[in-house]
Amino acid sequence: MDAQAKSLNSTADREIVIERVFDAPRTLVWEAWTNPEHVAKWWGPNGFSTTIKKMDFRVGGAWKLTMHGPDGTDYPNSSVFREIVAPERIVFSHGGGREGGPGAHFLSTWTFEALGEKTRVTMHLLFDTPEDRDLVIREFGAYEGGKQTLARLADYLAKA
Repeated sequence: MDAQAKSLNSTADREIVIERVFDAPRTLVWEAWTNPEHVAKWWGPNGFSTTIKKMDFRVGGAWKLTMHGPDGTDYPNSSVFREIVAPERIVFSHGGGREGGPGAHFLSTWTFEALGEKTRVTMHLLFDTPEDRDLVIREFGAYEGGKQTLARLADYLAKA
C-alpha cells in the first residue's frame, strides 16, 4: 500500500485506544463487563458512580446508564450493542445521552485477550471525525477517563 492510500485508510486521527492487562482470567473480566450488577460498581472515571437503567446484553439490545459526576452533574449515556462474541469481543454504538450533545457518537469495540490467567482488554473508540474525538478529549477528559475506568475495573476484579 502506498503512503497516500495508507493515509486515506487511516483512522488514527479519529480514535481513542486504551489497553490494560488485568490480573484476572478472561471469564471473570467478561462477567464483570457483561453483568449489569457488576458494571454499576466500576464503570466511569474516578469519583463517579453509575446507575444502570437498562442493559439488554444482546445484539441490537439497548444499554442506558447515567454516570453521576462528583460535582453532582449527571451524564446520561445511551448505546446499542452491535456485536457480541463471548468472551472475546463487544461492539456497541454510543449515541450519547443528551439530545444534540457534541461529539457523543462513536463506535466502541472492546476486546478481551486471554493471557494465561491474565487478560488484556483493549478499548477502541472510533469517532465520526477527528474534531469529534478531540472535543470529547478536551471537554470530557475521555482519554484519562477511559484509563481511570479500566483502573477501577482492575480494583473491582482484585476484590472478586
